[in-house]
Amino acid sequence: MLESRVKKMKANGPVLAASLTQTYTRCGRSGCRCEKGDKHLKNQITFKVKGKTKTVYIPLDLVPEVKAWIKEHKRLKQLNQEISQLATARIQTYVSAAKNKAGRR
Repeated sequence: MLESRVKKMKANGPVLAASLTQTYTRCGRSGCRCEKGDKHLKNQITFKVKGKTKTVYIPLDLVPEVKAWIKEHKRLKQLNQEISQLATARIQTYVSAAKNKAGRR
């Protein structure tokens, strides 16, 4: 199981460790539709750099790609966690077997 998961660790495209958020804002121009309550959709990603949260605007036409990149990061992160758990289990099995073998002498 461990080896099969390691083989899946190859990224299927760009990877982005960020969160995509969508907010509605006012632009501040007089006479704009957002002045009457119909606010503008704003897509942005947030991520950490040296412990500080950074935000980057994402154009509407790039949102589907960014979502795919974030999804790929989540897939790899989950896979990495599974690999770590399987490797830990393998070590524990090895140690238990070594103790049992030493106790039989």
